[in-house]
Amino acid sequence: MLKHELRKRRAKHRRRSSLLLALGVVFGAFFAYFLSQNEHVQRRYLYPYPYQDLVELYANANGVDSALIASVIMNESRFKNDVHSQRGAVGLMQIMPETAKWIAHELGDKAFSLERLHEPETNIRYGVWYLAELKREFAGNDILTLAAYNAGRGTVKEWMEEGGWPWTFRDVDKIPYPETRSYVKNVLQNRIRYERLYPVK
Repeated sequence: MLKHELRKRRAKHRRRSSLLLALGVVFGAFFAYFLSQNEHVQRRYLYPYPYQDLVELYANANGVDSALIASVIMNESRFKNDVHSQRGAVGLMQIMPETAKWIAHELGDKAFSLERLHEPETNIRYGVWYLAELKREFAGNDILTLAAYNAGRGTVKEWMEEGGWPWTFRDVDKIPYPETRSYVKNVLQNRIRYERLYPVK
């Protein structure tokens, strides 16, 4: 009798678990659909765009797509200007201090200090200029440019030489570093979101 009752309880528990799982799947699918269709929700929670005016100002000044810059910032810091990485990168666009000093020299910014990297305008100005410089160096190739921004220009040039990559390289899956491969894919995907959600003013 006890065994029969135990089997009934287990069967009831399995049915309840299956029902809850099915409801979870349905609810998850509905929620995902709701997010994909609701641009206001996407702008507020998934793809925010603080500092849009600054991004567009310096993107235009340097000839870089503003949606690409927005996506880089989203992937680097989620638009939080007080972020520090374990490797020492600082601010919205996660600029390394030594790179920032070089950029300041190239821009002739004699007022530069590392503390200023926390200022949104300075960080965006420097980061956009650097991205534009990489874009020129890598013949306008966004994939190579983003890989260099993440892994370093020297590293990407080594990959190009070892793999025989042309300047027209397009196969993201051939990027050896998983972190950089994922980074490039995410930035390019999110760029499409920013283009759709935030048409250039």
